[in-house]
Amino acid sequence: MADPRLAALLDRDAIRSAVVRLARGEDRRDAALIESAYWPDSITDFGVFRGTFAEYLAWVVPGAAAITNTQHVLGQSHIELAGDTARVETQVISYHRVDYGGGDEHDTCMGGRYLDRFERRDGDWRIAARTMLYDWSQDWGAAVDWSGGLMGMPFSAPHFSGRAHGDWSQQFFAGEA
Repeated sequence: MADPRLAALLDRDAIRSAVVRLARGEDRRDAALIESAYWPDSITDFGVFRGTFAEYLAWVVPGAAAITNTQHVLGQSHIELAGDTARVETQVISYHRVDYGGGDEHDTCMGGRYLDRFERRDGDWRIAARTMLYDWSQDWGAAVDWSGGLMGMPFSAPHFSGRAHGDWSQQFFAGEA
């Protein structure tokens, strides 16, 4: 590409797109989306889990049965390009609904940063290594009971509350909704 500024802009956009696909893939437990963001020979280290891509994928999909819903909210990404590699720090706030059993569900939230080493191979940017840094964590207590709707108003259909498996957004993006 003739203009290096345009090339850098396109590289940064491709990197951010991979980070977004990965977050959606984790929230929906969608192996294909996750695979599209990682190189097969990558390593992931979350502190509570460290392993190869195959081990990570087996861990995150289908995910722990006790985690019934997740949401990863991504903030800014600081991207330093160096040829066919990039070092990327992305701010993240992640929500998890955790079922401790016996109807004891808690809403938990944590904030931190993904430190990703990206590599471009055959023109495709993907994660070659990821480390998660945790800045804070909070247990918000008993989870809301969505069966009553929202703020005293009942939902008109059961698909309005999110979930890791069987989320309505999967039908939406498949063109079925």
